[in-house]
Amino acid sequence: MDWESVAAEDVIEALREVEWSTRPRSMAEFFSRFAFPRSFSKWMSRLKCNLYYYRTNYFILLIFVLGLALITQPLAILGAALTALSIAFLNDSFAATFNEKMIRTIRHFSPHLAAKMRPPHMPVIRGRSAARKTVYVCGQPRLVFVLLGLTASFVLWFTSCGLLWVLYALATALLLIILHASMRTPNLKARLNTFREEFRAVWRNYSEL
Repeated sequence: MDWESVAAEDVIEALREVEWSTRPRSMAEFFSRFAFPRSFSKWMSRLKCNLYYYRTNYFILLIFVLGLALITQPLAILGAALTALSIAFLNDSFAATFNEKMIRTIRHFSPHLAAKMRPPHMPVIRGRSAARKTVYVCGQPRLVFVLLGLTASFVLWFTSCGLLWVLYALATALLLIILHASMRTPNLKARLNTFREEFRAVWRNYSEL
């Protein structure tokens, strides 16, 4: 895959739609073969490739750095957990899986309430939605849960007087992610895995027609 021709918006869209349930890459693979990019275009290509391929590792690294920085502040840790959950809701697969599990759990206690929490029916034209599909969580648009989670985490950080420390930890985690994605050379396994995921995505879209 030619990552130089892939726009940043396409990478963000792919990260939103791709499955995040895959296991993280091994530590031996994650911390091997570092080198400086030879040009700006090579750096951008490597950055986009690694952000997509090592997405689960980077998410774990982000949570680890935040947890390590806030280990003495329980409220701030809870705020970091809510932030991670809110970010996870931005992924289609995670939001849909969470919604299904919540509805199944609530169905055991109140089938009527579980039925109300089902997403509304969307009109379909030739096997595809008439408009861009909106992801629902517990009967509400996903964005509602994202905003509520971020607001609650901000309040917890502010209450624990650790907001500035959280920002420092977040900046450190993002800097580590960018440095790793910039220096880690894409290997053959990453390229083959990307091609395989592309094929699966195309086949899934074809089967929906």
